[in-house]
Amino acid sequence: MPTNRPAWLGALLVVAAAALFGSLGVASRVAYGEGLTPFAFVAWRATVGAVGLGLYVMATRGSQAGAPGVRAVPPGARGGLVLAILLGAGVNLSIFLAFQRTTVALALLGFYTYPAMIAAASAVLGRERLDGSRLAALGLALAGMVAIVLGGLGSTEEARIDALGIGLGLAAAAFQATFFVTSRRYAAVRADVAIGVVLAGSAVIGGVLALASDGAAALFLPFGSPSLLALLVGVGLLAAAVPSVLMLTGIRWIGGVRTGILMLFEPVVGVALAAVLLAEGLSPVQFVGGATILLAAFIVQRASRPAADGVGAIVPAPGGP
Repeated sequence: MPTNRPAWLGALLVVAAAALFGSLGVASRVAYGEGLTPFAFVAWRATVGAVGLGLYVMATRGSQAGAPGVRAVPPGARGGLVLAILLGAGVNLSIFLAFQRTTVALALLGFYTYPAMIAAASAVLGRERLDGSRLAALGLALAGMVAIVLGGLGSTEEARIDALGIGLGLAAAAFQATFFVTSRRYAAVRADVAIGVVLAGSAVIGGVLALASDGAAALFLPFGSPSLLALLVGVGLLAAAVPSVLMLTGIRWIGGVRTGILMLFEPVVGVALAAVLLAEGLSPVQFVGGATILLAAFIVQRASRPAADGVGAIVPAPGGP
């Protein structure tokens, strides 16, 4: 990919992806309200996203001469994609089990530590240098995230502390960070092809889990509810396929540390949508947290330098929790 494209455009793509991923909280709440289970939601979202990307790849493959399709993926990249599928499933399984055992806010507090894990791993591996500006931006972004998540604690539920649940939230963060760091192994694969394969694998795993834990009736519930089916089609395309490709395209320009920091814009959007659509109030500390994350994004963008790990360094998990 050309290196003369402006870094701000890559950052904008990542922020757009984070905003779309931020809609998952509200969308899942609506789906659960209509009787869909979490595993069935994961399976449907991944299935619709994989089908949408598959159709897109089939329609555009002729205009992308030389870009590798699924059959042309080299053996090493295939292994990387298999690992990505397993890691993506690990993210979803861990975070949804965490939601069952502990307060959602506490589970998310653990999960959103993954940008710090990515930054640490990138520095240890020598891929991206953690200078003062990036460390300051990371610290501000994490502080803002804590303010947003804990600022709403107690507004809709009482704190339910469970060590295993919190541990599962941290495990989801570790899976996500590993997903990012190991995605170099399939950096040559076209973004839409790579994400399509990962979503297809996640759909299979999610479907098996849904059948095992909830039964066929729960998995096929959307066929009897046109409104739920329409919601899931929108979620699969706009909160799985599109943002995952946007994020992968952006991250191949700007590197893992900046992407991780900018992805903390996701809880800002999630909280704002919940306030508007679900009538969940915003506390003053959450406003401060949102402003802090925006300040961190400004700092990391102003201090941007070319990523040391080059093109195709990292790939996002397709949607996370």
